[in-house]
Amino acid sequence: MIIVSSCLAGMKVRYNGTDCLNPGIQRLLDNQQAVTVCPELLGGFSTPREPAEIIGGNGRDVLEGRARVIDRTGNDVTAMYIEGAYAALEQARSLSATLVVLKENSPSCGSSMIYNGEFAGVKVPGEGVTSALLRLHGIEVISEEQLAARLPELEATNRPSQRNEAAGAADSRIHN
Repeated sequence: MIIVSSCLAGMKVRYNGTDCLNPGIQRLLDNQQAVTVCPELLGGFSTPREPAEIIGGNGRDVLEGRARVIDRTGNDVTAMYIEGAYAALEQARSLSATLVVLKENSPSCGSSMIYNGEFAGVKVPGEGVTSALLRLHGIEVISEEQLAARLPELEATNRPSQRNEAAGAADSRIHN
């Protein structure tokens, strides 16, 4: 099973109440190959909410207590980001997820880029809290940008109907 960021599936759960609908993600959902997750909502945030950025490092630094997640008004929201990351990890484990596609640049979901912590719109290499935690537990995490190159392979190999047809064909060979 593939897990995808809820905002990429068209759900209006981003900090500003918008989505980032991705047509490839929509196809995976339509084909029952993916389910959605929003670590920030799982951590207790509502929509809309103040934007937040990691101060002093990246997602792994947050998990190790060396960096914090602060919202634009100065509130420390680190605990909610960590709680959401662990809830997303539990969901990934319960579904035996093979791949997680998360929204790039987010302090939770960024897989290769995050904002620099100055609320100036400057992106830097790094990963968000959820991406870091999932990777620490051996789960593959990619961004919606990286998904484009993998989509043909994923659509061809993970369709439930194809898996069922293959199983049915094998069953008929065994019983005939």
